[in-house]
Amino acid sequence: MKTPSLGSWFGRTEISAPTDIESAALRSDRFRLEREGDWRRLEGVVISMEKGGLRRIDDEDLLALPTLYRTAASSLSVARETSLDASTLSYLESLVQRAWFQVYGPRKGFFSWFREFIFGGWSRAVREIWLDVCIALFVMVAGAVVGWLLVAQSTDWFYRLVPVGLADTRVPGASREELLATLDVEQNTGGLSTFAAYLFSNNAGVCILAFALGFAFGVPSLMLLVHNMAMLGGMLWLFAEVGLLTEFAAWLSVHGTTELFGILLAGAAGLHIGRSMAFPGENTVLEAASISGRRSAVVMIGVVIMMIVAALLEAFPRQLVAGSQSRFLIGGMFLTFWLAYFFLYFPRRLDSEIAESEE
Repeated sequence: MKTPSLGSWFGRTEISAPTDIESAALRSDRFRLEREGDWRRLEGVVISMEKGGLRRIDDEDLLALPTLYRTAASSLSVARETSLDASTLSYLESLVQRAWFQVYGPRKGFFSWFREFIFGGWSRAVREIWLDVCIALFVMVAGAVVGWLLVAQSTDWFYRLVPVGLADTRVPGASREELLATLDVEQNTGGLSTFAAYLFSNNAGVCILAFALGFAFGVPSLMLLVHNMAMLGGMLWLFAEVGLLTEFAAWLSVHGTTELFGILLAGAAGLHIGRSMAFPGENTVLEAASISGRRSAVVMIGVVIMMIVAALLEAFPRQLVAGSQSRFLIGGMFLTFWLAYFFLYFPRRLDSEIAESEE
């Protein structure tokens, strides 16, 4: 029997035994062929969702979507562990990322969400906390009355309630002419845009604080409302003393109907969270805080919008429009709009909103 030479042995080895690279390629091809059908099916579903949402997907594919996603995610994990070829790994990473966004990511874009928020979501959230709105309104009115009575009893209370920077020349003892001058229109409009930004920052800060303090069972939120309205009550008394209550109310109404309404809603949103935590009912405290927090957050997004509107009104129409009648007209129009939007506007709930509420 003839023994093969060393050269012939290595020659046969090079032909019959695949190299490491060839083995890796074979493993990658086999891995891909065994699972490629599910990947392609998942990719088709994702493409349909990216183009037209759920309406373009068959019920069978829609039901299979979570399973297909988990299969692709598992395949990606195996591909990373076994160091499969770069093209397969890159394809799976892209597919899993796109599928995750469709399965777990946001279900609508910003403009779709904003449309639902404006045309129903915001007003509905306000009506759902109507009891807290009523409580906050009572506290605000009571705070204004208390501020009026305190300053009427002793003018020292005015300096305790009203910050020096806000009072300026509007202090007890000022003449009627001096107080009336503070209500005049501005002749120079150069700095009004900066003034509007400052007012928005200040007003939004008050609202956010009133909302944030609600987690302490709502008591600090109510105290903040009382303090702010007591300050307003002191100012009302000051102008009433010199016979300018109507003029001051008109000057205040331009932005005040929007600003005070926003502060009212912010305080009510904070109180809603605190009241839900104090009286969680059948839910746990954390569950009650979570549910009320989501509802109150919708209200607060709208409050920020109201503060922007109030800042613009305070910086421009209030400073540029003269005459109590015109000012009352502007303030009355905005008050009517807010009341109608929150308590008379009942749009039909969209299917997407119903689905989210059921979740």
